[in-house]
Amino acid sequence: MTFNDFNFDATLLDGLHSMGYKQPTPIQQEAIPVIQAGNDLIACAQTGTGKTAAFVLPILDKIVKTNKRHLNTLIIAPTRELVLQIDQQIEGMAYFCEVSSIGIYGGGDGQVWDRQAKALKQGVDIVIATPGRLIALLQQGDVKFDTIEHLILDEADRMLDMGFADDIKTILKYIPEKRQTIMFSATMAPKIRTLANVLLKEPKQINIAISKPAAGIVQQAYVVYENQKENLLKDILSNPDYVSVIIFSSTKEKVKELYQTFNKLNYSVKGFSSDLEQLEREEIMRNFKAKKLRILIGTDILSRGIDVDGISLVVNYDAPPDPEDYIHRIGRTARAERAGVAITFINEKDQPRFAQIEALMGIDVPKMPIPEAYGKGPEYNPDAAKKKFDKPRSFNNKSKSGDKKRVFHGPKK
Repeated sequence: MTFNDFNFDATLLDGLHSMGYKQPTPIQQEAIPVIQAGNDLIACAQTGTGKTAAFVLPILDKIVKTNKRHLNTLIIAPTRELVLQIDQQIEGMAYFCEVSSIGIYGGGDGQVWDRQAKALKQGVDIVIATPGRLIALLQQGDVKFDTIEHLILDEADRMLDMGFADDIKTILKYIPEKRQTIMFSATMAPKIRTLANVLLKEPKQINIAISKPAAGIVQQAYVVYENQKENLLKDILSNPDYVSVIIFSSTKEKVKELYQTFNKLNYSVKGFSSDLEQLEREEIMRNFKAKKLRILIGTDILSRGIDVDGISLVVNYDAPPDPEDYIHRIGRTARAERAGVAITFINEKDQPRFAQIEALMGIDVPKMPIPEAYGKGPEYNPDAAKKKFDKPRSFNNKSKSGDKKRVFHGPKK
């Protein structure tokens, strides 16, 4: 199957060819015809599967082929980084089309806000926005969203995790009930189904291998004591084959600490967290994508929606707090059918958590020997570790932000 089989407009195909798109991925093969037919859709697909193009391409094709030009499509995404990424992909795919888009997100200065508002007043086809900034815009009343024909929620599960359920309900009040609604989520948890029942009408459902890492990822783990991690990481990073590296830590404090350590050792490295100003974050991502920066250290803010090709190594300095988050973290490598390596450090306390990750994937991740110079590590015995630390972390009631979590209960009767 090729993209020609979707009967896209010639200008859209020119944009795809210029970006190096050759054959549609499984999610694109299944989702594009559903969206073209005008059906509501709930799609479950892991990162790195080409899901952004799966919803952007048919929408672009519809806009190109219509005679009525107005604010046509609203895409809602949980983070500024994902908004920018989607906007950039639209710009590339629509390079030869007369389709315009604008990203609406917080974190910038007053000039950014003025530029966004001005672009909306002048007229665009597609708006990509974070929920909070979008609501601020809607409540001002300067721009009407009553012509929206397509509503797309990307990373819907993450939006609910971040407490945006009430914001989504508020946004619905400003857009037409008669519309096509598309939801993409990495999981099909009960809360996602509840949201889908509210938003979607007789939706088609697509599920693309949500709990399995991409086949090209070589997974490894080291069972270590906490004080062995840093030296082991130095040893791993000494391998010149790892030309583009992401290191995940569970806390911003550890991100800063690791950045300071490896910066002093003259590594090409930057720390990435929500503490940075938006312009700093954008510059870091540009340099990382351009391979001007070798190592990026961050929290789970990096695990969703950051689209960078050619990442050769992902290191989980701390085991992820949630089994599904492991899939998202290591999904940063081996994208677009390329190969990559994912290494996880497991201390004693994290062993029960990592055992759940292995159970979710249905595999045992190989445990690699620690170099003798760093001493012997603990035995991998999740059951014993669980008893030792008494209260393993619950995966069902966590709040990643520390804020009071809002739960989506569906419409009031």
